[in-house]
Amino acid sequence: MAKLWAKKEKNKFYLPGEEIKVNRNFAFSGFDLEKDPLSACKNRMLLAVSAFILVYFIIMVRTLGICISGFSPTESAEEKELPQLKIENPITRADVTDRNGTIIATSLPTANLFAHPRKVKDKEKAAEKLSEYIPDMLYEEILELLEKNSNFVYIKRNLSLAQRYQIYALGIQGLGFEDVEKRVYPQKNLFSHILGKTNIDNIGISGLEKQLDGRLTSSDVPLQLTIDSGVQDTIRQKLAAAVKKFHAEGASAILMDVNNGEIIAMISLPDFDPNLSSLPDERSQFNFPTKGLYEPGSVFKIFNTALGLESGKIKLSDRFDATKPLKLKYNTIKDYRGENRWLDLQEILIYSSNIGSAQIALKVGKDQQKEFLRKMGLFDPLDSFEVTEKAAPSLPRRWGEATTATVSYGYGVSVTPLHIISAFSAVVNGGVYHQPTLLKNHHEEGRRVISAKTSAAMRKLLRGVVTKGSGRRANVPGYEVAGKTGTANKLVNGKYIDKKVMTSFVATFPVSKPRYALFLMMDEPKPSKETFGFATSGWNTVPTAGEIITAIAPQLNVKANYDLNEKRAQLIEASYSR
Repeated sequence: MAKLWAKKEKNKFYLPGEEIKVNRNFAFSGFDLEKDPLSACKNRMLLAVSAFILVYFIIMVRTLGICISGFSPTESAEEKELPQLKIENPITRADVTDRNGTIIATSLPTANLFAHPRKVKDKEKAAEKLSEYIPDMLYEEILELLEKNSNFVYIKRNLSLAQRYQIYALGIQGLGFEDVEKRVYPQKNLFSHILGKTNIDNIGISGLEKQLDGRLTSSDVPLQLTIDSGVQDTIRQKLAAAVKKFHAEGASAILMDVNNGEIIAMISLPDFDPNLSSLPDERSQFNFPTKGLYEPGSVFKIFNTALGLESGKIKLSDRFDATKPLKLKYNTIKDYRGENRWLDLQEILIYSSNIGSAQIALKVGKDQQKEFLRKMGLFDPLDSFEVTEKAAPSLPRRWGEATTATVSYGYGVSVTPLHIISAFSAVVNGGVYHQPTLLKNHHEEGRRVISAKTSAAMRKLLRGVVTKGSGRRANVPGYEVAGKTGTANKLVNGKYIDKKVMTSFVATFPVSKPRYALFLMMDEPKPSKETFGFATSGWNTVPTAGEIITAIAPQLNVKANYDLNEKRAQLIEASYSR
């Protein structure tokens, strides 16, 4: 009897039928059919079994391929294909959480519906059925897509799971599903300017989503931010109410940890819902805290006063003549509501004297002024900040006597709110500048910009603004608030408009041991009977700041201290002195 199998190599493993070799004449090597009929019969049976196994194996591979790829575009027209329902796509974009682990951006599996138009037999009927389950598309739109002379066309992207099941149940030939993921923002508008959004292909196109697109797509580890969702929500609600109350065009707020640069909250109004596929209007997209350049007005007196003290040319006991306007070579500087008397350093801040501030700057000199402001980070773009929308400060081309004077009270230089609060935090925290950040545990070592002595003196002066000056409506009992107001006329077509103002207020609390800095800004608030016809900062941003601090301080575990007795007050006062 002829041997069934050809000679095998030692220790070689063969799959069924592998040893059988077929030549061009269909003669088999390994056995002789003519010599042994019985062997031939056995061999034919084995050959049949092997062929069955091989066909079964091919079918299994084919089935597995269809499951993995969904609808196969290479299927012939004779093949009856239906949309595949299998949902099997890995999430490729990491979640984003707030500082407490609350998810504020995530990705969910979804599907894109596509078609091979040439394979859809009854296009009118198919379009009619599909329009029932895709309500945001008209019948005519779907039919136009199905009638395209193309092998592939998207019908609808980012279907809901319910839509996918419903369309699958229709059993329309020529359709298929593409497994994808969709970015979802559970808190809707709350973090819109921080997070930005992704496009239909889940690629970041704005905000943090764009700036950190590489990080979010290269790791599945959630990205933890410094933002506190609860505090963010509280501030947004208070700010939105203030915009409505004062009929403002918009508003923004930033809350920063003064000791490490962490951004606890950041809001820009109006905002938008990043879940919507349509792009918001230009105004709603604009992130004012990071991109909104404006002349800050009197809040800049904070840095001018710190400059004077740090230079050694100005002392706390110095007094300045504010009895009359200050006349320079090409212009005259006046006070908004002048005291018409000599003012000490604290009174210059309390009464927001432009005349006094200009004298400080002129005494120090333009060179030291420019060097100091640059050291405070007020001249440089905040390139490292983790959103795409950022603006670099706008500086004057020429820096003469008039510029030195006007910059002292916040005109002639345009910066963003993020610049203001970052520099302000350094002024009140002991003199150390920290780069602002949205990333938890991503601290860079701070750099000293002013002495601890100057910082202590500034805290004393700024506390006086809240207890005695234009910041009184932010003097929240128990929380030792200190800060400075600012009201600046808007520059429109090269002219300052009296009735169009930007009001702002920057504050720290508790001033005896600063932990947080709060910046508020309102765009064109309107005067009212309640504000006695005024639209300055003390009547809108300041009381709003007071409401916000009252609400968020307990959320931040800042304990109110209502027992500031005379002895404690004396100790605090002593810590301020030079």
